Amino acid sequence: MKPAALRALARATTATAVLLTVAACTDTSPASPRATSSAQQQTPTTEAHTAPSDRNTAMDIQVTVDGRPVDATLNDSPAARDFAELLPLTLDLEDFHQTERIADLPRRLTTSGAPEPAAPKAGDLTYYAPWGNLALFYRDGDSPSADLLILGHIDADADQLAGADRITVEAAP
Repeated sequence: MKPAALRALARATTATAVLLTVAACTDTSPASPRATSSAQQQTPTTEAHTAPSDRNTAMDIQVTVDGRPVDATLNDSPAARDFAELLPLTLDLEDFHQTERIADLPRRLTTSGAPEPAAPKAGDLTYYAPWGNLALFYRDGDSPSADLLILGHIDADADQLAGADRITVEAAP
């Protein structure tokens, strides 16, 4: 069996175990599983940008999707501030479950102080903590998951996001 198929099978098995655990402990619908991406990534080396000092201030970012710039905003969560320290960042994306585009990050983000879980919406930029990957939703997610942290939102057409192969995220000018 190919290594990629073995990784996918291992992820599916782990995701199934997590879903069964969640289903056994709650009476809400189970969270959607996420998987790590084997997509290649490039991370230009530059100095880290500082996070906003006002805890109520969101950070505007510039996102380029397949060469086309779109406006986006990061929320003021600890994970979003940690993500901002990675910028600028260019990642190759791949589809996951016909709902989101995913890519591996160069390192894991903090999950401390995470807000209450919320179901992702189309355009949400998220972090899936168990596998340390970035997920860009082009369709609404099924249900909230404590493992999925919403980092911000991208103001782009769902069709543009669905076909995205490469994303560059930078601090807004």
